[in-house]
Amino acid sequence: MHAVRNADLAIADGEIFGIVGTSGAGKSTLLRTINLLQKPSSGSIIIDGVDITRAKGKDLRNFRLSVGMVFQHFNLLYARTVADNVAFPLHIAGKTKNEIGGRVPELLDLVGLSDKSSVYPSTLSGGQKQRVGIARALANNPKILLCDEPTSALDLETTNALLDLLGDINRKLGITIILISHEMAVVKKICTKVAVMSEGAIVETGNAYDIFAAPVHPFTRQLVEHTLDLELPPRLLKEVKGALVKIVYRGEKAEEPVLSDALRKHSIHFNVLHGKIEYINGKPLGVLLIDTIGNKEEIQKTIDYLKTRVESVEVIHA
Repeated sequence: MHAVRNADLAIADGEIFGIVGTSGAGKSTLLRTINLLQKPSSGSIIIDGVDITRAKGKDLRNFRLSVGMVFQHFNLLYARTVADNVAFPLHIAGKTKNEIGGRVPELLDLVGLSDKSSVYPSTLSGGQKQRVGIARALANNPKILLCDEPTSALDLETTNALLDLLGDINRKLGITIILISHEMAVVKKICTKVAVMSEGAIVETGNAYDIFAAPVHPFTRQLVEHTLDLELPPRLLKEVKGALVKIVYRGEKAEEPVLSDALRKHSIHFNVLHGKIEYINGKPLGVLLIDTIGNKEEIQKTIDYLKTRVESVEVIHA
């Protein structure tokens, strides 16, 4: 039995690439092969045109200096101060005292913890601990930052702040970030491209916007539907008076007055029961559930008209 099989990914320099899937899908195993913490039984890992799959000894140590890793449960040294935690990989890399003394304040400033240099991790919040972990991972100026479920132990507000920080680091440093998560909302907020994993296999890969706007694989569609959370309570379903229609908008059409135009053209009424417009990589994606009220002929004309104006129209209940 294989934890990961037939995984084929191409990740561009400077990209924020997300790997998403449920627990046990093989995400962490795949991530750990990138810095050879988990050696693959077959295949190759090529970084900057160099096959590092069988790197050993000094070559392996030098390669790992170019890859930083942020862990789910922080993995901090609780008997050492914040500054000492950040300095630890610099000591391992053989940096001088002066080099370490200059680098640590830079890193703490980058993650917003300049005032926490001399405190111990036990006094920090979960979000602050993860910021220490990020600073430590960046200590040796890596080209790649691997993030293994970095927000799973954090609340929603702290998660959003941490994702904003990672996005800011990506823009400032141009570092490639590979992030795994079981939460679609996490990859939707920060990632430019996404791979979806299920039972050890990559079932779909694409731009983050396309993954959410037009998922192809059934498992991806299931994850997206769960994230959108458009399920109506039974009470509302019983009160639907006409045709319950799901409308999906993409791109600029999500900002057009489509429903208003439909009302002017046809003798119907709308009751919006659920919906949202989100922005993924700056592009709008809208989903609405509406009760379309009128005679059957006018409802069908309206549905036909909407199909010319939006990405998709699906009659859920008539």
